[in-house]
Amino acid sequence: MAKNIQDAVKDSDLVIISSPLSSYKEILLSIKSSLKKNVILTDTGSAKNEVNKMINNLSLNDTTWIASHPIAGTEFSGPESGFAELFENRWCILSADKNTSKEEIQKLERFWEELGSKVKLMSFEQHDYVLSLTSHLPHAVAYSIVKTAINDDEKFKNDIIQYSAGGLRDFTRIAASDPLMWRDIFIDNSTNILKVLDSYSKNLDEIKTAIKNKDGEKLMRIFLETKKVRKEIIKAGQDTDKPGFGRK
Repeated sequence: MAKNIQDAVKDSDLVIISSPLSSYKEILLSIKSSLKKNVILTDTGSAKNEVNKMINNLSLNDTTWIASHPIAGTEFSGPESGFAELFENRWCILSADKNTSKEEIQKLERFWEELGSKVKLMSFEQHDYVLSLTSHLPHAVAYSIVKTAINDDEKFKNDIIQYSAGGLRDFTRIAASDPLMWRDIFIDNSTNILKVLDSYSKNLDEIKTAIKNKDGEKLMRIFLETKKVRKEIIKAGQDTDKPGFGRK
């Protein structure tokens, strides 16, 4: 076992940073002089564009930087939360500059595939936009919904918790994710997240107006349209049609 972070990366062909985004710069400055020539440097973070700018500014000579984002995990954090099947049949998104060697990208692809992942290449910008919709927006909404529920009249708090049906219960799982990690994600990908939150607010206003006007036809159109997405997610292999109660 290495005694320090410099010894941990010395002579390594692959170095993976798996920590909150706000700690990247300190880690990189600590290991910069210890990195092996032609090492592949990657990470597991959920925002890429700002990280890529920072790494380019650090001028890590003889280092191949290829970002990774394994779309896997639970609301729990830390090494003790890992398990052998964590990456099986999960997508891992890779992002790299245009001048990055295809051979080096293929090496990292094989690494993630050996862990069971399916690999997709995206630009840094595309990654951050897609994830702002598929991951960052749901987390923002979950934090807001849980905050709204627990801010209710104190006399109803125990009932709200005790009778949390699938809806609120599942949102609390998302909202239980590591606060430090998500603080960093919301800051690093703020431009995209603010755009999708604006879009979300407009759609919420549309639903509010339909409810206010008791416009059942409008509500049915919205609900039927969004219901289709669930079937498409199942068809894409991202979930099953089995009931989710008690889901691990």
